[in-house]
Amino acid sequence: MDLEVSNEQKRIQKSVREFMLKEVEPIADEIDKNDYFPEDLWKKLGKAEILGVNVAEEYGGSGYDVLTTVLVMEQMGRISPSVALSVGANINLCAHNLEKNGNEEQKRQYLPSICSGEIVGCLGLTEPEAGSDAVGIQTTAEKTGDDYFLNGSKTFITNAPVADIALVYAKTEPEKGAKGITAFIVEKGFEGFSVSKNIEKIGHRGSPTGELVFNNCRVPAENVLGEVNQGIKVMMRGLDVERVVVAGMALGIGEAALELALKYSKQRRQFGEKICNFQLVKAKLADMYTQLEASRYLIYRAAVLAGNTDNGGKGTVVHKIAAAAILFTAETVTKAVDQSLQIHGGYGYTMDFPINRFYRDAKLYEIGAGTSEIRRILIANELIKRGLGY
Repeated sequence: MDLEVSNEQKRIQKSVREFMLKEVEPIADEIDKNDYFPEDLWKKLGKAEILGVNVAEEYGGSGYDVLTTVLVMEQMGRISPSVALSVGANINLCAHNLEKNGNEEQKRQYLPSICSGEIVGCLGLTEPEAGSDAVGIQTTAEKTGDDYFLNGSKTFITNAPVADIALVYAKTEPEKGAKGITAFIVEKGFEGFSVSKNIEKIGHRGSPTGELVFNNCRVPAENVLGEVNQGIKVMMRGLDVERVVVAGMALGIGEAALELALKYSKQRRQFGEKICNFQLVKAKLADMYTQLEASRYLIYRAAVLAGNTDNGGKGTVVHKIAAAAILFTAETVTKAVDQSLQIHGGYGYTMDFPINRFYRDAKLYEIGAGTSEIRRILIANELIKRGLGY
């Protein structure tokens, strides 16, 4: 399997990196401090063709593959994990699912506006009593005439406070369990739909997170995404891609942590010399680099496999590889930011050095998109069921 990044992909990496350095890095600390995502940034991201990187050209995007999407999110995560998280939810959880499962009319109605930054999307799955147990959702959708009426709530939803559309899972036939779930496209202005609050977090501040509330929310039957009672297929189809894209964001955080540690250790002097010359500091830098490189190639391999499967190929090994990629990367990055902060010493524990942001942001990746515990269970189940796969 060829995991080399092409010249075109390198060009895209460079372009995204330059955009982030120009438009986001100068305000990254401000975004974190004020817990606010600049409204004008969405259209700037659209103009830079970042929001449509994974959407087909006929719907206003660039039509790149999963690996390229991962490379984009990696570069964004190196500068501002908060911006990366909101963009990832918009282009992956919303746009990707919409393109893969929507009908032609739905795709033409929403995707061009997502790509341009005119509208923002989110995905509503997690509920107060349904996190790791995703199919245990309690939100219901009852059909009356040509409409469905949704009742329930979703929580910890990235982009909820600013989203114009939400892909929402609800049970149309609760007695059927997982086989009675349907996905819907819900617009911000629909009657009975509201966002109850903006949830304040310790990390990824600036990426708005909130609760979606449905109180007899009327949704036209034409806004069913996919087929009625087939929402589990929509849900599961995008999970492998979601895991590798999220892993790319986490990798960016790890790279930033290593960069900051290396820079600081070459400047900081103790006992008459730079601390980068101390053996224990060298060991930390070497371990961080080695583990991040291992993460990189695991992620890139998973991205290629997920991309092949996403485009109609048959894949089984991708399920455990994608889960392994985010599992290993998330835990590697948690260690990396911890060691980077340790190298910074007392300064790292202050709000004056950027490592504090990455330190707080990193933990999410052991929790979001399926906890580390769930990932381990998934990998083990796949091994028991299908073997090693090579």
